[in-house]
Formats: sequence, structure tokens, C-alpha cells
Amino acid sequence: MRMNNQAQLITYVDRISAGTFRHLHGLLDGPLSGVFGGIHVLPFFHPIDGADAGFDPIDHTQIDARLGTWDDVAALAAGRDVMADVIVNHISRRSPQFADYDERGNASPWAGMFLTYSHVFPQGASEADLLALHTPRPRLPFTPHRNARGGEVLLWTTFTGQQIDIDVDHAEGRRYLDAILARLHAAGVRAIRLDAVGFVVKKAGTSCFMIPETFTFIADMTSRARALGMDVLVEVHGHYQDQIAVARHVDWVYDFVLPPLVLHTLYTRDATRLMHWIDIRPRNAVTVLDTHDGIGVQDAGADRRRPGLLTAAEIASIVETIHRRSMGQSRDASGNSASNLDADQINCTFYDALGGNDVEYLIARAIQCFVPGLPQVYYVGLFAGRNDIELFRRTGVGRDINRHYYSRDELQREFERPVVQALLALLRLRNQHPAFSGTFRAAASAADALVLEWTNGEATMRLDVDLAHMRASISGSGAGPGQDTPVWNAALEA
Repeated sequence: MRMNNQAQLITYVDRISAGTFRHLHGLLDGPLSGVFGGIHVLPFFHPIDGADAGFDPIDHTQIDARLGTWDDVAALAAGRDVMADVIVNHISRRSPQFADYDERGNASPWAGMFLTYSHVFPQGASEADLLALHTPRPRLPFTPHRNARGGEVLLWTTFTGQQIDIDVDHAEGRRYLDAILARLHAAGVRAIRLDAVGFVVKKAGTSCFMIPETFTFIADMTSRARALGMDVLVEVHGHYQDQIAVARHVDWVYDFVLPPLVLHTLYTRDATRLMHWIDIRPRNAVTVLDTHDGIGVQDAGADRRRPGLLTAAEIASIVETIHRRSMGQSRDASGNSASNLDADQINCTFYDALGGNDVEYLIARAIQCFVPGLPQVYYVGLFAGRNDIELFRRTGVGRDINRHYYSRDELQREFERPVVQALLALLRLRNQHPAFSGTFRAAASAADALVLEWTNGEATMRLDVDLAHMRASISGSGAGPGQDTPVWNAALEA
């Protein structure tokens, strides 16, 4: 059984409302009733405030007590699809497994679970070997470590020195991941996201990113999760053809190409590139415009071997336009500065990437809701959030510009904004209208005009976008009496 065909929320528990599972549950059943059929809860494991905002768990099977309990997760999952992260690539340096390895060395039962330079390159690495490595950071993925006995080891650390990579082929690595799957399944979690899975397999003489063995691992993890009745979403930032290839082996793959193409479409008022992607993209996609990691503009670009959907000049133009529309805030928060783990991501809210233009923002969300797949909306994007410059300056972490903490009073004010009301209406329409369970058609009468339409028997839903005049409307029939009638437009309350 797959996840239901309704919009999903992506959020941290502690950054919205009062910051517990029970308060989040109340928000979904209260002012957000009918808006989301599922929720991707970003890492809620112990602890949520480590080196990477929860993506460096000490114990992946323990909930951070500040958020709630596993019973709270089960209660949340009783009424909707819940997705949780399985952080397959690494574990915290402060984990009990690494502490035992640090103390006992090769005598530890966990010794083989942790990847080192010498494990992958037992004969040493050549210059060509090191240059071939695909890494999200501008330096090599190794961290020197002196263990408790005074020995030296070079740990494999793809992201930070606090996140030690796991050997997923080792028996203890497999047992570790199986324990996580079992714990999530017991709490009623409906789907898992394989976080940073593109880096998970390391093999000498390769890029160590999305190599054939990576696909084998993805297939194996998918099989193990499906045996427990859980869907699998794969997170892969990279060339668009890799997304298409991964989609053939899993339940869901992120459409990370959509955000830069939507921005390109709105900036240039030309939907040609977007229409091409709609024609070839996988249908089993989770669509996003924004996430906790920023806007991955390079996903539409070329890699070392293959051309992209956008040229290098077009991507550079997107980046500069984001910087200009955000008044330079995204420039300060992105790139190799500001403690960024991935220099290719642009740190900016999607709303600020459009300069706070309500109409353009709602058009972008309408396109997201109409292309085939499951639309996920990031919690900051749900409230058309602005860049949190104060948080960014306080922490020095670039991605915090798009990770605002909302108080209850602030949420109440956000719900009253016309752009938020229009977005909630759009999401409820996407969830409730039967047309979205039918067949899809896309057409363009000109480069600056596109139509996205769903038909299911007598039920129809049609999005018309006029880029030349920057306006859009939705009309449909079949949910009640009458012929095609306008039910939503991007300028509704803007």
C-alpha cells in the first residue's frame, strides 16, 4: 500500500508552534485540517541539536525527550501518513557504538562499522583516486582522529567531522540499519527517506557517489523496508538522469529539478525548459520547491559527463537573480562560507527567491501541485516565510536562514495573511478533488503560456498559466454540479 495521494508537510517538530509532537498534532488537526494527508517529520532523534540539526544522531532509535515519545509518533501516524528519515550514511561521533570503537579499537564489535581511509584504500590512494571523489564540501571527506589509546586513524566523514560514515556492507552496519527500520515500523511510520544515500557506498577507483553498488544498496534497503510495509523515498542531489534511473528502483524519488526550473520559468517568462522536464520526469516523484537544505539549483545542470537541462550560464543567472531578489541575503548565507555542508545549495526561502511576490509565489505552488507526484511543502514555505537573518547571524549557519522558529502567536498572524490563505485553499483543493487521481496532460500554446490538466471520468482540474502577464487560474468540474468554473486564481488575495 502506497502513501495516499495528498499533499504533505515537511517540518521540524521544534521549529513550529510550541515544539512538541503533541502540539504539531494539534496544529494538523486544527488550523491545518484538510491541508495535508501526510507529514515528513525531519530528524526527531536524540539529539535534535547536534552538529547538523538532528542529522547526526547519537541514538537513531531514541526520540529526543524534549519533543515527546514514540507513543506520540504513533498517535500522529494513526491519522495520516508519517515519513521519517533513515540516516544511512553516518552516525554521530558521540554515539555509544563509536565510543566503544574509540576505546577498544579492533577489539570492539563495532570496529568494522566505521569507514576509514585505509578501509577503502588499503594500498593508499593516488592523486587521480582523490580527484575522482564526489564530495559535497570543497575538501576531501576525511577527518584525522586520535583514539583513546593514542592511535591515529583517518575517518571517512562525508559531511562534518562529527558525522562518521558507516560501512553499510558490514554485518554490524546492516544490523544497525535494521534496528532503525524496526523501531520506525513499530511506531506506525508509513514511509522512510534514505538521507544522503548517494554517498553511502565507497569503492576505490570510483567517485564514491551514485556508483552501481549504490543502486544495489538502494534496492536492498527498499526491499527490507517494503517487507515492513513502508514506502521508500530516495534523496539524491545530482544529475537529472540519476533521478530518473533511481525512480525505477524505488517507490519515490525527489524531483529536485523542479525548483530551479520553476524559478527559471518565472524569471524568464519562458516555460520551454519546464515543459521538457514535465515530459520526461519520473511520475513517482515527491515534488518540492523548498527544503531544510536550501534550493539545489545545480540539479538542473550538467555533470562531468552529461549536459544538463539548463546551461551553466542559465544556472548562473538563476543564482544571481535569487541573490538580487533576496537583497543579497542569500549570497551571504550560501557558498563555501557560513558553515555550509553543500556549497551548491542556495540558502534562501523560496518566497524571498521570488522577492516576496505573492502572485509569482502562488503560481509556483500551483505548478508544484499540478505536476504528477506528491507535493511536499516545507513549513517555512507554507507560511511564505522570509529569510531569518537574525537566526543566521546568531548561529553563523547558512541554512538557518530558512529554518525559522515560529511561536504560537506568530503562527496565528501568518495564518491571516492572504497569500497563506490562498496557498491553504490550493492545497485543500489538491487533496480533495477526484481529478488528481486520474490522467495528466500538459500543453503549451506558446513559450509564455502553459496548461496543466487532470481528468478522472467527469472530474477535471485545469491550471492555466499566463507568464506574459504573470497570472494563473484553476478551473474544474466533477466535484459538484455545473460546468467548468473558476475555483482559484493566483491573484485571489494578492
